[in-house]
Amino acid sequence: MKDSAHHRPVRRTIALVLAGGRGSRLQDLTENCAKPAVHFGGKFRIIDFVLSNCVNSGLHRIGVLTQYKSHSLLRHLQHGWSFLRSEVNEFIDLLPAQQRVDEASWYRGTADAVYQNIDILREHNPKYILVLAGDHVYKMNYASLIEDHVALGAPCTVACIEVPLAEASAFGVMTVDASHHITRFDEKPAQPQPMLGQPGIALASMGVYVFDADYLFAALQADIENPESHHDFGKDLIPAMVARDEAMAHSFDLSCVKYSPESPSYWRDVGTVDAYWAANIDLTATIPQLDLYDKDWPIWTYQPTSPPAKFVFDDEGRRGMAVDSLVSGGCIVSGALLRRSVLFTGVHLHSYSSVEESVLLPDADVARHCRLRKVVVDEGCHIPAGMSIGFDAEDDARRFHVSPEGVVLVTVAMLEALRLGQA
Repeated sequence: MKDSAHHRPVRRTIALVLAGGRGSRLQDLTENCAKPAVHFGGKFRIIDFVLSNCVNSGLHRIGVLTQYKSHSLLRHLQHGWSFLRSEVNEFIDLLPAQQRVDEASWYRGTADAVYQNIDILREHNPKYILVLAGDHVYKMNYASLIEDHVALGAPCTVACIEVPLAEASAFGVMTVDASHHITRFDEKPAQPQPMLGQPGIALASMGVYVFDADYLFAALQADIENPESHHDFGKDLIPAMVARDEAMAHSFDLSCVKYSPESPSYWRDVGTVDAYWAANIDLTATIPQLDLYDKDWPIWTYQPTSPPAKFVFDDEGRRGMAVDSLVSGGCIVSGALLRRSVLFTGVHLHSYSSVEESVLLPDADVARHCRLRKVVVDEGCHIPAGMSIGFDAEDDARRFHVSPEGVVLVTVAMLEALRLGQA
């Protein structure tokens, strides 16, 4: 009797992670790197979540498509994701834009990015193709999704999630009938359609698609020959498949990996400063909806060798203390107070400073007598002694970037411009 696990749909699938986006809505956080390479959760990169979902789902043939500012992303993947074994047909293949189709065209859209690697995909003879966005934070069992795709019987399956109607314009919005057929799909509509019977909720695409491989190859070929196409999954391919009644919907609730069955399904597009800050701060909850402590579904990453976090001084008014916070290796909280915040590797807080509801990226340094509230401090920043950020909106806007919801983003360049202006 043949090994049935070997013939499971996930074993006959190749995953493609779209990781080439500019991430311009994250402002200066993506000045030097692509959005999937941005730090998240104290010790991870955003792309680690989708890659960990693949590995934990038993999906070990993965291509990562990169384009803009990809150096730090490629370096992270080489350092942290080289453990798959090519000897047993496992791999993470790095697929930067190479002008493979003609010498004038980089990746012109998400569908074109896949099309430009179609010859590489054919070499592996997959039965199914799983297309994933590399810039979302969530935990999902892709094996369940792929098995549902096979059971539904259509050549395309789109994973979906319920979102507030007020936020739905940022997503592809779909209408689904009782048999899971997608009957309508609008990419980022100005006036999204609510779900039937739920006027405040819309059904949004997660940017997660499963295709029968041969069907996708034919669709990509037809799309590339269409001069009117944007060569994008959300704008072109998926709406065309919906129009032909060839696309089905898969609810995220069916495959979300979560703390308990009663927990809400957690998925975040961390594409803005506000969303990025909020998703990091979510992790400081006593029982966060995104469980990073689940040994059965670990989030894999690369991290440098660091000493343990250290808390020093126990004097009145100068006590190194963290409450409701995540503190990574190599951090030193020296006579400072930390509340509901996330410190990445190598952060140093000095005496008499306080940090609240803030996210400090690797190697940030906060000098004495500083006050930070609702701040994102970029990698390598040195906050000068006595500086107060997050308490005076007008002053913050003059010095730094302030998001629509009042999160203050601080970068090395902003601090240097401030220093030169005061010199």
